[in-house]
Amino acid sequence: MARVFLIVLDSLGIGAMPDAGQFGDEGTNTLRSATGGSDAHYPNLKEMGLFNIDGVDFSKGTREPSAAYARMTEKSRGKDTTIGHWEIAGIISEKPLPVYPDGFPEEILAPFRKMTGRGVLCNRPYSGTEVIKDYGDEHVRTGDLIVYTSADSVFQIAAHEDVVPVETLYHYCEEARGLLTGKYGVGRVIARPFTGESGHYVRTPRRHDYSLLPPAETMLDALKAAGRDVIAIGKIRDIFAGRGITEAVYTSGNTEGIARTLACMDRDFDGLCFTNLVDFDMLYGHRNNCEGYGRALEEFDRALPGMMAKLGDGDVLMITADHGCDPGYTVSTDHSREYTPFLMYGKKIKPADLGTRDTFADIGATVLDYFQVPSKIAGTSML
Repeated sequence: MARVFLIVLDSLGIGAMPDAGQFGDEGTNTLRSATGGSDAHYPNLKEMGLFNIDGVDFSKGTREPSAAYARMTEKSRGKDTTIGHWEIAGIISEKPLPVYPDGFPEEILAPFRKMTGRGVLCNRPYSGTEVIKDYGDEHVRTGDLIVYTSADSVFQIAAHEDVVPVETLYHYCEEARGLLTGKYGVGRVIARPFTGESGHYVRTPRRHDYSLLPPAETMLDALKAAGRDVIAIGKIRDIFAGRGITEAVYTSGNTEGIARTLACMDRDFDGLCFTNLVDFDMLYGHRNNCEGYGRALEEFDRALPGMMAKLGDGDVLMITADHGCDPGYTVSTDHSREYTPFLMYGKKIKPADLGTRDTFADIGATVLDYFQVPSKIAGTSML
């Protein structure tokens, strides 16, 4: 019986990659912005070795880290959630998923309007909180759907729960997912329900993502095929369109995600618990909120001793990220092309500097190697 707990701190980049300029992200560093360039409030992450990783130059780190640590390079051509998680699980995307800086073409919108029987508002890149403020009243008055995107490969539909019931909104997203394939195959279609009155609209926690199916075998597929448990916490199930997962639970944010992970650590199972903590990205990175991001990282840091105490002799805790989203980079509120951290802790894991890795896929390869599950996914094991 062995368990791996893989936790993605969504968007915790640790410094711009060499090609960041091609993505408009030169000089970004999510970790520096979130922590104010100090390791003072993150003693447990520091002890593990977070601040010893290559390129983290604002801290001296610790003399004797308790974990193995590495700087991960994204080899895929992208910087979004879907591509980042797919690469962690062993798929390298040679081409970026399509984005729509000028909005979606009529070839998509015309059949979407026909399917839903509703008009479309906005249809351009927009902040999720601003779009309901600017278009919410017209949506409530007309029933037309607020369709918008971002710098990421997403088709987002916002609707007031009193105008469009949530289950109906989910159905519209399923219809859109069927349209958005091939050259129009965005990474995610996202339902964005909201409530409230004019001037006070707020998004609800009933967001739901509809992802593309991964184009090849992933770490999750290989584990499930080998008879291992694959437990998804947070939006992991959505990112992989449910494939390769044996059990899933959604969460309302970081606090619940941490609690669910701790509860999973009290269970007997044989395989992987894969958690995404989304608040770093959704609530703080995209809203240029450095203070909030730092507090969220402190919350996770405080939870670490409890997690470590629950690890058995054959268990491994892995911590990483899927991209950056620098809250201090006021030029943009979008994801940033950054290296990500990797920490690996367990009673059988020897603390070591694993250097700078060529791809996030080394994580998936390491998980499969630990379970001795054969697969042809990309990546090289770090064991």
